[in-house]
Amino acid sequence: LSRIELHVITAPSLRLDRAEDRHQLLEAVRRLGARFLLLDPLVRLHGADENNATEMAQLLSYLRDLQRQLDLSIVIVHHTRKHVPSGVQAGQGLRGSSDLHAFGDSNLYLRRTKEGLLLSMEHRSAAAPEPVALELVSADSTRIHLEVTTQPPALKGQVKARIDEEILLALQEAPTMTRSRLRDRLAVNNERLGEVLTQLEREGKVERGPVAWRPGAN
Repeated sequence: LSRIELHVITAPSLRLDRAEDRHQLLEAVRRLGARFLLLDPLVRLHGADENNATEMAQLLSYLRDLQRQLDLSIVIVHHTRKHVPSGVQAGQGLRGSSDLHAFGDSNLYLRRTKEGLLLSMEHRSAAAPEPVALELVSADSTRIHLEVTTQPPALKGQVKARIDEEILLALQEAPTMTRSRLRDRLAVNNERLGEVLTQLEREGKVERGPVAWRPGAN
């Protein structure tokens, strides 16, 4: 970090839903020739209703224009809802409008599980890699950092197990469901859903019909 030119916004307040503040931020970034802008946390930087898609779309549109106009990388720190149903894709658990999930080119999600910290990732133009287990390490009082740890076996099957359960539960409630309907209900990656359906079919727990999936004999 000592070799990087860092600047901190020290203004008493910054409201990205105000035209004057937007202009000042744009001019500051342009003047400094910044290549990377970190906004943390987003909720403290605007007065818009996060659940209002129109208001959030306007805010995110400004950030996209800022990124393109100045050829700038922007990282937004945002929070998830306190209670997110199991089996729900990480991005669907973000607080507020779904526009926040759709906005990101690359999204990283950090959550605490029984096994420790878990980092999962989504990319707009690439397949999502497997989640990574992290641990907060303090070598001494001056150096505290996150390290990638060996992924616990229980963690590897955790996501798949949740999707298994959600699929079987959905087929109990509706005898047949198309793959697209299952994907919408579970809010899960289409590739991951296909892998789990194939495994459940091998185990005889689901069957593939002409146009939809149904419960299997097992």
